[in-house]
Amino acid sequence: MNAQATTFLVQKQAPEKPGSKSVRRIAAIPKLRLHKATGQAYAVLNGKYLFFGLFGTPEATQKYHQTIAEWMAAGKQTLRPPAEVSINEIIAQFWPHAERYYVRADGSATDEIKNFRQALRPLVALYGNSKAVEFGPRALVAVRQTLINNDLCRSNINKMIGRIKRLFRWAAEKELIPGNVYHALQSVRGLPIGRSEAKETAPVTSVPQEYVDAIEPYVSPQVWTLVQLQLLTAARSGELVMMRPCDLDTSGEIWFYRPAQHKTAHHGLSRTIYIGPRGQEILRPFLLRPAQSYCFSPAEVMAQWREKNFANRKTPVQWGNSAGTNVKSKPERLPGEHYTPTGYGHTIAKAIKRAFRPEGMSDEEFATWKPPQHWHPHQLRHNAATFLRKEFGLETARIILGHRSAVITEVYAEQDKEKALEAIVRVG
Repeated sequence: MNAQATTFLVQKQAPEKPGSKSVRRIAAIPKLRLHKATGQAYAVLNGKYLFFGLFGTPEATQKYHQTIAEWMAAGKQTLRPPAEVSINEIIAQFWPHAERYYVRADGSATDEIKNFRQALRPLVALYGNSKAVEFGPRALVAVRQTLINNDLCRSNINKMIGRIKRLFRWAAEKELIPGNVYHALQSVRGLPIGRSEAKETAPVTSVPQEYVDAIEPYVSPQVWTLVQLQLLTAARSGELVMMRPCDLDTSGEIWFYRPAQHKTAHHGLSRTIYIGPRGQEILRPFLLRPAQSYCFSPAEVMAQWREKNFANRKTPVQWGNSAGTNVKSKPERLPGEHYTPTGYGHTIAKAIKRAFRPEGMSDEEFATWKPPQHWHPHQLRHNAATFLRKEFGLETARIILGHRSAVITEVYAEQDKEKALEAIVRVG
């Protein structure tokens, strides 16, 4: 991987120091000039002289404006002949676009940036310096085989190959490559179920309730409230961790939570989560805070943990460490203002290990032990969806889950087989 590709796939731009007087220079639009020796109109783009014909003619002026418009659309980069553009150069031009495009309403980057970073690494490692016009279906299959050899699951591989195709679609749109290069890559189909070397992942199902109840003593009240809310509302973990009092309508018998950020926000769709009496009861203590503050904060958990430890200390206050002195001055990571879906899942995974740790297991064994009772927060959504479908029907479950199609709801809500078995018994 060369230095150019590494810049966009690995490194992050260092933030400017507060109070810095450095100003990022923005390239001005080059003027149309007269080349006195030849009488031609020209402009200098990125250090290169471009000539447009006889100065003062409508044709030269039109060609100048056309070139400037294409130059600005390409991010103020001079377009090289498509036959000379390498894959690394395409990525270098695509990356600023991706950082502007894949953002949430508040301007923060979405997870798609990280997903693209992972998808493009094997492409750069194998073909980064190759000419983009020479990258065809056989090369894309070679990249896919690398992902298979790295033991990635089939569904994840298909998504990563789809992102590589999306990169070439963007390049074709910007005329960095001929359109036939992208269309040829479309011939590479996704890996079908059971017909490839890629491993398959087990379908996501509900988690036994006893496994959920077992972690309560090992998690904070904030995390346990998130678990209960997922079971009661069928919400995604990413929707609940961002909850703020200002996002809630508590004026009626049923509360309405409209998350500022959710999975389908970029499609222009709204999302409403319904919170009933039981959910309101467990949520109410976490609403006693400023309207713009997050309800579930790791920083708050850490502060409460320190207060509890200080209250239970055995050593007199005047002896030993005083409060707040036995902490790192420059910790590698500080607790955030709100949980992330990943952090929420890691917290649950640690609690599961502690809850089901076998008696007599040494600390060395425990460090690498994986409990068979493992589950993740997304399964709680399946628990709620299955209950809603069984008790109230598919359409009601679809509305509460926030799906546009009942077909998607069927994936989350496990089929109730009891009625089918009863029918078979009666039929004989």
